[in-house]
Amino acid sequence: MPDYELEHALQAAGYSLVCGVDEAGRGPLAGPVCAAAVILKPDAVFDGLDDSKKLSEKKRALLFDKICEQAIAYGVALVDNRRIDTINILNATFEAMEQAVVSMHVAPDYILIDGNRLPEHLCALARAVVKGDAKSMSVAAASVLAKVTRDRLMSQMDRQYPQYQFAKHKGYGTKLHVEMLHTYGPCSIHRRSFLKNILPGVYTS
Repeated sequence: MPDYELEHALQAAGYSLVCGVDEAGRGPLAGPVCAAAVILKPDAVFDGLDDSKKLSEKKRALLFDKICEQAIAYGVALVDNRRIDTINILNATFEAMEQAVVSMHVAPDYILIDGNRLPEHLCALARAVVKGDAKSMSVAAASVLAKVTRDRLMSQMDRQYPQYQFAKHKGYGTKLHVEMLHTYGPCSIHRRSFLKNILPGVYTS
């Protein structure tokens, strides 16, 4: 379970505003990648907060509201499928992370990034933390904001493109989603660069 050990160590070293950053949606075949950045109050309590993938949809929604209400600052950013196809998913993820950080109304002193690599254009000192959403409360909070934001967007896309049933799979490459792709072909929010092996006759470049 995540805790404040990393945040407290940084605060003891003089970094008072520690920001956690995480993303959601690197793997799906459709939709944007979403990143969130969160600065929590020291020792803020969020019952059951964990890596968003380990939480139920209902629990994530409850935590989403509490995090937004109680955070010192937070920011969320989306990078769409066309940009992903242009610069690749890794660079798009880094771009979303950078945008999420700068969108906050408070600038952080230090940034904890989930993963093993750092974006190049961050506004403060930073550290990559492998499985950070299971170690840091700030990163876990960011994972929830990113996941809920993206899932809600994909549910909206379900109403625009009902044939793909995005509300069920959120754009991930499930059996159902692949079947719908073979039936209907890609729509405007599909990542063409992700479909080369699934629809080689439709997208080969």
